[in-house]
Amino acid sequence: MHAVKHFRDTFHAALFAVAVLVLGACGQGGGDSAPPASGGPAPEPTTAVAASRFLAQASFGANMSSIDNVSANGPVVWLDQQFAMPAGSPHQSYLVSVMASLPADQSPQDSHVMNTFWRQAATAPDQLRQRVAFALSQIFVVSLTNDAVSQYKRGTASYLDMLGRQAFGNHRDLLEAVTLHPMMGLFLSHLRNQKESGNRVPDQNYAREVMQLLSIGLYQLNPDGTLLLVNGQPVETYDQEDIVGLSRVFTGFSWAGPDTQNGRFFGSDNPVPDPNRDVLPMQAYPQYHSTSAKSFLGTTIPAQGNADPRTDLRIALDTIFNHPNVAPFFCRQLIQRLVTSNPSPAYVGRVSQVFNAGRFMRKDWSVGTGRRGDLRATIAAILLDEEARDMAKTADPTFGKVREPVLRLAAWMRAFNARSTSGSFLLGTTDDAASSLGQSAMRAPSVFNFYRPGYVPPNTAIAAANLVAPEFQIIHEVSVAGYANFMRTAVQSGVGSNSPRDIQADYAAELALANDPDKLIDRIDLLLTYGTLSAETRSAMREAVSSVAINASNPNPGRQNRVYLAALFAVSAPEFLVQK
Repeated sequence: MHAVKHFRDTFHAALFAVAVLVLGACGQGGGDSAPPASGGPAPEPTTAVAASRFLAQASFGANMSSIDNVSANGPVVWLDQQFAMPAGSPHQSYLVSVMASLPADQSPQDSHVMNTFWRQAATAPDQLRQRVAFALSQIFVVSLTNDAVSQYKRGTASYLDMLGRQAFGNHRDLLEAVTLHPMMGLFLSHLRNQKESGNRVPDQNYAREVMQLLSIGLYQLNPDGTLLLVNGQPVETYDQEDIVGLSRVFTGFSWAGPDTQNGRFFGSDNPVPDPNRDVLPMQAYPQYHSTSAKSFLGTTIPAQGNADPRTDLRIALDTIFNHPNVAPFFCRQLIQRLVTSNPSPAYVGRVSQVFNAGRFMRKDWSVGTGRRGDLRATIAAILLDEEARDMAKTADPTFGKVREPVLRLAAWMRAFNARSTSGSFLLGTTDDAASSLGQSAMRAPSVFNFYRPGYVPPNTAIAAANLVAPEFQIIHEVSVAGYANFMRTAVQSGVGSNSPRDIQADYAAELALANDPDKLIDRIDLLLTYGTLSAETRSAMREAVSSVAINASNPNPGRQNRVYLAALFAVSAPEFLVQK
């Protein structure tokens, strides 16, 4: 009991100092795969710390098995393995099983979507696909906080599955799958969108957001993502007339089903709705599609005698996809989600070039189809770029990104091989910043995600340096303290519902090192901070860990509290909270 009290008192004494360190640093700036298959890229061994850092960018977090794999074979072999790996267990399947188990008068909850998200983040072998799908969910946003979407938990799970299926495909196909998914149709209100008639005009919501947020952005860009200036001024990519033209394209699409009756378009009970309409792509209803001329982004679809919604959609998405802004606009955001908030123009330019070429080539290995927009090639270019792999960047105050709360908890789960007693990872929504993470997957507050890619925290060194820090939009005094308190409980008692808590870390390897504080800290540093703990942080950890006595006649309580304390310090340290 004395050791537990000492752990608690030490934590409270250190909390304020840790929070100051975190904000100050930010202001400055199971086995996942098998050995390499024959015929693949040759192994290129690397250091364990470089492997851990790579996994922090390319997965939901490192564990010793994945570090051993990447350090023995190198990032290229790991990527080749991951690209060849089939998608893991679908989120939709989990929701189906939940729905089958519930009484007839009950429906699934948001928490069930959270359960399957955490299960995959913590345990899925296809870590790259899962990590990229989560990144895409923050670019192509739908949210359970939307009243229309929240009615369809299975549909939301299927949307995340769709992002996973498309993650290694082509951007053009991804854009179409997103456009036609009924959850996006509900979220941005182009499901049941009707052609103009009398005083009624088509809903313009998706027409605007598909350009502004999902493809080309507000201003024309150079291939390296910098603004294209004319007479010193940025040039808008589209105007109101483009929105009007595109809004006519996105008319006449609604719920899937065996026919195109009016009642099915409106989602009424006559005819009986297709039981899978929440997971099937929207279908075209020609009678509700505009036959007027549609002009947008330099393209005009002439007026039609007979409505042809599918052809109009193809032309519109082809036009958007082929816009020169798509590569730098999309690639920069994907770099931000995986690697660094402020990629150099040269970094963005190199990745954009690969996106446009559709192929990434390096030594004895290449990936991609040669078709513009190939996402495997783009992901490889992002993760293998010299800026992403340069360990010297860990000392660059302008490089890296704040690790958002969901990724922090996922990294803890994976580092310590957390497992669920129930098998279902019974952790629900974690939105409350005061007592939880302040973030839940698939519950962004708006179409702009949890934070904007160009967010600049006001009155900070970040702003003075003309840098952005997107994740800082959800970080404040309350969330810093709330996260630290949440993780104190998580580290010691686990997370999730039930008693004891459903999700528990496995600290067996750490407990075996607890008698030697330096070895214990070395292991946790490798797992969570890829060897970047500063001398100051290590000294504070060592002092705290060493202060917990180990009773020779009953060593387990002391060892446990040393491990808890070391893990808590690590997940609260600036070197962890700022991913480099």
